[in-house]
Order: sequence, then C-alpha cells, then structure tokens
Amino acid sequence: MVMMGLRRLVMILNSKIRFLKMKKGYDKIEKSESMRVEVRSRKARKLIEETLKIADSPYTKTYAF
Repeated sequence: MVMMGLRRLVMILNSKIRFLKMKKGYDKIEKSESMRVEVRSRKARKLIEETLKIADSPYTKTYAF
C-alpha cells in the first residue's frame, strides 16, 4: 500500500519537473555587439589588473635585460 502511494508521488513529481523544464519564463536575449565589446573590455581590464598585481608583488623576481 505504502509503496503504491510512494510510486504515485514520484510519478507526479517527475511530471511536474518535466513541465517546469519545458516552461521557460523568459526569452533569451541575444547579445548585441556593444554588449560583446563591454564583456571583452571587462575581461581585459581584469587580466591587466591581475598581471599588475603579480608584477608589483614583492615575491616576483624581475630580471633586467
């Protein structure tokens, strides 16, 4: 008896999960060219910041050429 109720509950939950996966509450927004440029510039600034932090570290060995 208990197994039948548990099996039915699992089936109901599975169907609700499938329904929620199919139902998207939004439309995906395509990135414009300006958004892509902004993302690239943020990544570049972050990379430059990390590089400068490493270069300014007292533990970084620098060599004069």
